[in-house]
Amino acid sequence: MYDGKVVLCGANSYEEKYYLNPDFEQLPDTVKNELKIMCVLYVHDVGGILTLVYEEDGELCFEVTSEEGDPMFDEIGSRLKIKELQKEKQELLQALQVYYKVFFLGEEV
Repeated sequence: MYDGKVVLCGANSYEEKYYLNPDFEQLPDTVKNELKIMCVLYVHDVGGILTLVYEEDGELCFEVTSEEGDPMFDEIGSRLKIKELQKEKQELLQALQVYYKVFFLGEEV
């Protein structure tokens, strides 16, 4: 169904916006809310732009970018925050990977 990377959601500290890919609107509201809170708090804490992206193999990855020379972006804090989120939200992130692999890539569990 998809080729290449697929964006699940993201937050942008520069524009103060959150984005959820419309293809994932059918996710339960609790999951959508948890994703929104996670992304918005991340960019509030460290700045920049956070995007959760599915790789071709269905792995869910954190991608972080920032404007060049942004003095407010905390690169070290960013890495630490991502590690913290991967640990705290491990169950959610794994469930989202399985969901994507089954419903979007057509794999069997």
